[in-house]
Amino acid sequence: MKKITIIVPAYNEEEALPYLYERLTKLINSIQNYEFEILFINDGSKDKTLEIIKDIRQKDERFCYVNLSRNFGKEIAMMAGLDYAKGDAVIFIDADLQDPPELIPELIKYWEEGYDDVYAKRKTRQGETFFKKFTSKMYYRVLQKLTKVEIQQDTGDFRLLDRRCVNALKKLRESQRSSKSMFSWIGYNKKEVLFDRDARIAGKTKWNYKRLVDLAIDGITSFTTSPLRLSTYISIPTFMTLGIYFIYVIAKSFVVHEPIQAFQAIILLILFFSGIQILLFGIVGEYLGRIFNETKNRPLYLVDEYNGEKERNED
Repeated sequence: MKKITIIVPAYNEEEALPYLYERLTKLINSIQNYEFEILFINDGSKDKTLEIIKDIRQKDERFCYVNLSRNFGKEIAMMAGLDYAKGDAVIFIDADLQDPPELIPELIKYWEEGYDDVYAKRKTRQGETFFKKFTSKMYYRVLQKLTKVEIQQDTGDFRLLDRRCVNALKKLRESQRSSKSMFSWIGYNKKEVLFDRDARIAGKTKWNYKRLVDLAIDGITSFTTSPLRLSTYISIPTFMTLGIYFIYVIAKSFVVHEPIQAFQAIILLILFFSGIQILLFGIVGEYLGRIFNETKNRPLYLVDEYNGEKERNED
């Protein structure tokens, strides 16, 4: 009998967990010929999330949990889930039930047909503002133009991954992660499943715009060096503009006999080139920061306990 691990990263989800438990239990009881492991990754929650997870495990040992020593972020929590998952396939799903568990049988069906990565693509996104939808669309459009890897748009973490995808992802140990890009980077046979995304069942989203911007920067700098080439792309039109402007100033002084205020031209040129330099230094700084973080070679996360047993973190 094949085993499927459903990985649920959780951070302050005490209000949503009872609903999630009810729907997941109903679902896995209705699916025959598979063994299920529900693996919660408690990412340093400050509320009663861990207590609720422990209560759930006492009722049903199919529900397991990894309690991280602090909040490491969702991307790292997902990596911890891959490390601890025992299934022949894993399914990522959020605790807020925006991704419907009832879609899981369809993911499994395509997995059995030979697909390694069955990802859920959103047709509609309830509970999200127009601005968030628009910026998300623009981000994926920019990311696709910058990278040579095909990135799936309007997809999140809700997907089924075969064990060989899991093993491939476990080899990618960088600390600043962008799982959506990594899913694309590893390749393998992919299949799209369309669905309507619901609003959160309870609680508040943990994603503010600052976190989303940080995630977007990680996604771009993780999989392309194209921003570093901006210096070349910007320098060509910049020097062309400078040359044309220089010729214009000289010609005007000879033909019209109208003097140009030197201080105005100097101020404009200083501001123009200073802005370009600041932009390019910022791009280089992003990549240097990534190098700095990776060279520290720290573990991605530390575990406090796994299914009630304290971890020693010796590895």
